[in-house]
Amino acid sequence: MRTFRLCLATVLTAGLVVAGAPPATAVPGPPGITDSAPVLRGIDLESATVLDLQQAMDDGTLSSVHLTNFYLQRIRALDPLLHAVIETSPHALRDAATSDAHRRQHGARSPLEGIPVLFKDNIDTDDMLHTTAGSFALLEAEPERDAFHVARLREAGAVILGKANLSEWANFRSLSSSSGWSARGGQANNPYVLDRNPCGSSSGSAAGAAAHLATVTIGTETNGSIMCPAGANSVVGLKPTVGLVSRSGIVPISAEQDTAGPLTRNVTDAAAVLSVIQGVDPRDSGTGHAADVVDRDYLAALDPDALDGARIGVWREPAAHNPEVMAVFDEAVAALVEAGAVIVDDLQMPGLGEVLAAQLPALLMEFKHDLNAYLAATPGEHPGDLAGLIEFNEQHADVQMPHFGQEIFELAEATSGDLTDPDYLELRATATNGARAMIDDAVAAHNLDAIVAPTNNAAWLTDLDNGDDFTGFVSSSTPAAVSGYPNITVPAGYVQGELPLGVSFFAGQFSEPTVIAIGYAFEQATQVRKTPSFLPTLP
Repeated sequence: MRTFRLCLATVLTAGLVVAGAPPATAVPGPPGITDSAPVLRGIDLESATVLDLQQAMDDGTLSSVHLTNFYLQRIRALDPLLHAVIETSPHALRDAATSDAHRRQHGARSPLEGIPVLFKDNIDTDDMLHTTAGSFALLEAEPERDAFHVARLREAGAVILGKANLSEWANFRSLSSSSGWSARGGQANNPYVLDRNPCGSSSGSAAGAAAHLATVTIGTETNGSIMCPAGANSVVGLKPTVGLVSRSGIVPISAEQDTAGPLTRNVTDAAAVLSVIQGVDPRDSGTGHAADVVDRDYLAALDPDALDGARIGVWREPAAHNPEVMAVFDEAVAALVEAGAVIVDDLQMPGLGEVLAAQLPALLMEFKHDLNAYLAATPGEHPGDLAGLIEFNEQHADVQMPHFGQEIFELAEATSGDLTDPDYLELRATATNGARAMIDDAVAAHNLDAIVAPTNNAAWLTDLDNGDDFTGFVSSSTPAAVSGYPNITVPAGYVQGELPLGVSFFAGQFSEPTVIAIGYAFEQATQVRKTPSFLPTLP
């Protein structure tokens, strides 16, 4: 293997977008970008959906080259503030020109024709972009093909814009990590208030979507890694049913819970992305059970009147001890009532403690097994297993572990990684069945269409020494994440004037049309999202 120092020097001189380490307060906002709405050729990109952009490209007002170049320029101007993008594709403008030519000759292949997309840096791309999970350990990994959903997006005409920063190894390295930090990307910042945390692990994807660094972005979730950053950055996050979107080509934590999903500024765009990336993949046997539903058009679910008569269970427990979150959540519930929803308030969902207690030890076993398999199957010069990654980090602790360690790595390595072990199987059954019962039982008992809960608490001050601060909030993402059921979060409001909060809607397996419809109706009724302010800190 070439020396790590040579690899590091290569990245820093290769013209890639590599986020640095200075604190956000040290970087002034770029004039003309942070103080104005994102407008391109007379189109307000804040209010435009991908459907609006398709119309503009069809009538010649806009082109994919215009749009892609806009985002590349915006990344160059804004990423020193945000550290949301690890690198951009040297082929992006060429691919945009190819899309424009296809449109002229044959028309658009999908609602994502010519649309620039940022991918979380744990998603394989078969081009000049790296896939590293934020770690220098994978800098010379050479994935042989696109992740399945990346290939689907290419076939639909989307433009691969680049790779987004993330919590390194999808926040599964240390018990005291800072969300949004990776060795390659530095600390990602929240575009609303720059010294606040963007939450993780799809932090760069969420911050990039919020700040108009791409039209749409893709993140991944095991538990909360789409939901929390979407809520904290005032964007829409959609976590599909596990298996609806293939896991092949994603650096794994656990095949039992992992999935990719869109982070976008509106529900329309999320629905358009999911319509493309779903599919049965021969390389991922877990997608087989979705065969009957992978042809659904989620744009058809966008009904502004979907809340009229819908029965919504209100789960308050996650923020019951957080008054500022509950105040915004109460306003969201009132908006549901005004839109015609029938509310079942103070919904009880027992069993969360048991699910959480079983989830971590199950994930540790799955992580060792699944990551070792991914590393073994990925060409290139890189550590071949989890033990090799641990050794790599120890040898390069100055750049890989300057702020926190790798306790989760070590706990996972200490397991057998044997997914036939009876003790493991009992843990996984306890976690998955318990989470499914939480949702299925509540839906059945109250004849619910969906359950609503607060998505996140207010973004905390980023603290690289002490890690994340979830004080006063219990994860609302856990039931849907551990059960493998769909979940959508939509912007709901702001606390202290600038810190975003979201609300989540979730229901049973393959209920995406229902939760998308309800999320869309809530979005249309409330329209609370505003563009980021890029404040260095709160007054």
